[in-house]
Amino acid sequence: MRTPNPPALPLPATLFSSDAGLLTDLYRRGTPENTLRAWERDLAYISAWKRTAFAAPLAWPEAEEVALRFVLDHSVDLTDSDGEARAVADALIAAGLRRTLACPAPATLDRRIASWRAFHRMRNLPSPFEAPLIRQARGRARRAAARERTPKSAHPITRQVLEAMLATCDGSHRGMRDRAVLMLGWASGGRRRSEIAGLNVDDIDAREFTEKGLIRIRLLSTKTTGPERAPRLPLKGRAARAVLGWIGLARLDNGPLFRPISLADRPLPRRITPDGIRGIVRHRLELAGYPPDFASAHGLRSGFLTQAARDGAPIAAAMQLSLHRSVQQAQSYYADVEIEDNPATDLLED
Repeated sequence: MRTPNPPALPLPATLFSSDAGLLTDLYRRGTPENTLRAWERDLAYISAWKRTAFAAPLAWPEAEEVALRFVLDHSVDLTDSDGEARAVADALIAAGLRRTLACPAPATLDRRIASWRAFHRMRNLPSPFEAPLIRQARGRARRAAARERTPKSAHPITRQVLEAMLATCDGSHRGMRDRAVLMLGWASGGRRRSEIAGLNVDDIDAREFTEKGLIRIRLLSTKTTGPERAPRLPLKGRAARAVLGWIGLARLDNGPLFRPISLADRPLPRRITPDGIRGIVRHRLELAGYPPDFASAHGLRSGFLTQAARDGAPIAAAMQLSLHRSVQQAQSYYADVEIEDNPATDLLED
């Protein structure tokens, strides 16, 4: 959900107001929504931190001592501390900008610093985080706070789990919608909630369905791509039929592809939210006999990659659908597969 009045992007102060407006609009149109939301949250956080810690607004460029203090303040657990960093953290918690006094995850610190560096680039200024001392401090902080990777879903939704969930979907509008959501979300490479919820009817290209039994899905915006590089992913067989079956049953010819269903089992005109996708996954897991917290919606993504690893699909092929840019990140799902399930162990079997 976008904030109603997002913070202004920190553009160069020397720009004419008309140029600043055009550049701001360019950034907002040319930057993925997820990145914009992260920038807005991070700008609000670091601005509040600077005001609380130094009683001053952000400076451009920022001083190295401020950058170092930011790294140090976010590299320790402040639960048992009573110093200045604890007082600042308490104020941020009271303002709803920080959750706990625990040491933030290294990824959280890295993301906020990356945003701060991006704000300096927007102003065409050097970032203090490039200073050798601060770069070393960041590296030490990352290692000191290293923790075991926590999966975004307690369990992957593998093929077996997915089939159990699909078996609970009947021929009602709700059942057909949920079947299409689950099959598209899983079989197209493990789509994120926001990607599923953001689809429109005209993002579905069914011109090849009669001849080849597949449809193509256009993803106008993902975490790693934008409209200018919108991928068109194939969806075959049962999954393709499920999506077209939902479109036909709901009589959709434009607008959002997936929508809330009324108590009278009628599709509503508005778009389903990412939270609505989470609710579908949770509901179908419960109906299939699994605990509601067995998996999150991200289980569709981790389940697709886990199943690809179990079935011996090359990681490069899986990444073509999942749209992972990092082989290391995609490889983590392959590494999670139990070694006895690795198809390479069967090379000499009949």
